[in-house]
Amino acid sequence: MFPVTVGLNHRSAPVEIREKVSFPHYKIEAALHELKSYPGLEGVVILSTCNRLEIYAATTNIDLGISSIKSFLANQAQLEEKVLFEYLTVHTLYETVRHLYRVVSGLDSMILGETQILGQVASAYEKAVKAGVTNKVINVFFQNALTVGKRVRTETQIDQHPTSISYTAVELAKHALGDLAGRNILILGAGEMSSLTAKHLVANGAGTVIVSNRSHARAETLAAEFNGIAVPFEKLSESMQEVDIVISATSAANFVIPPEQIQKVMEQRNHRPLLLIDIAVPRDIHPDAAKIPGVKLFDIDDLREVVDKHQNARRIAGKKAELIIEEEMEQFMKWHNSLFVIPTIVALQQRGEEIKNYQLEHAFNKLGGLTEKQEKIVRSMANSIINQLLHTPITNLKEFATTSQGHLYTEILQNLFSLDVDEESVRTMRSVSQKHSKVKTKEG
Repeated sequence: MFPVTVGLNHRSAPVEIREKVSFPHYKIEAALHELKSYPGLEGVVILSTCNRLEIYAATTNIDLGISSIKSFLANQAQLEEKVLFEYLTVHTLYETVRHLYRVVSGLDSMILGETQILGQVASAYEKAVKAGVTNKVINVFFQNALTVGKRVRTETQIDQHPTSISYTAVELAKHALGDLAGRNILILGAGEMSSLTAKHLVANGAGTVIVSNRSHARAETLAAEFNGIAVPFEKLSESMQEVDIVISATSAANFVIPPEQIQKVMEQRNHRPLLLIDIAVPRDIHPDAAKIPGVKLFDIDDLREVVDKHQNARRIAGKKAELIIEEEMEQFMKWHNSLFVIPTIVALQQRGEEIKNYQLEHAFNKLGGLTEKQEKIVRSMANSIINQLLHTPITNLKEFATTSQGHLYTEILQNLFSLDVDEESVRTMRSVSQKHSKVKTKEG
């Protein structure tokens, strides 16, 4: 049983293609059951987010499994296969495992180390379990992956460094003011950046949102998003007297808030602290405002400097995460490789039972007249001989299974004892071991 994944993401496909194969949450269960009905798929999970659509599956026939997933996606997207297949990426065997480990760790995201993906993968797996479309390999695979994602975040703190201007503005506000609970906000301008920053501030407990913009209609629209208040641009000074934080992001060509205006506002506030976050380019707030007692001013360069430091910190954390993933890969490969030898071990044990039973029957016929106690002693001795004889080869075979030569030892044992093992399992096992050997050689 082998893991594979087929899908597309923000790097491999434009949004107009991604949206055709996305699955709304209310359609996931039906899609899972339909997918599971395709040939060659023993367990499946559908991971659908705004930036990626990936199908993970366990299959005994890799080519058939991949073909089934591609057909399913083409049918769902209602696109010609040759059109869709141009954008699909495929991972098989251990590269599938490594890929998911990187996904849950935030290493494959648009923003390095982003946190949301871990919960999205957990949700996708839970839906598949609830739908009854997973199997042992999928369960172990995803449970391990979620553990890896949590371990990466705990040991590297990769998600502790904000990398967006809007989020960084909030972090600086928290550092400057402490608790943001109940802090009132004035948004100057009604663009996307000021809106995003306001959303982060509100999410962190900020209170009333006041919006001021030269277009009062746009101010009202943005204010409505936060159940806030829209005020005329001419009443800007009055509004600044009432708030703790000012976010400015207009498209004005020159400064719209001179230091003289801030000075008057601070006098009306009795110099109660005021935080100014100017994320406009060109700047909205004159830099001399920072010289006024009680005023803390951050401009776009201040925020970008922090973002650059945080991005570098995430890159360093990302390298640590890659090492953790390789450690976890080794553990998964040992477990997965051990599955290959199970049919051979079972066949060997069955052969031992056959020989034992034949020889016991032959011996009892010759001896005749044994008491129940004597027969029990003979059977116990025969069991002990077979178990001790097979213990060493079985133990060694399990050890060899974790190496690139595992398939050779398995085949030798099969030939030595003339074991009847499913040929398809043998061929697949050989191909996996050879692929693993090539990967290890390339890495070395």
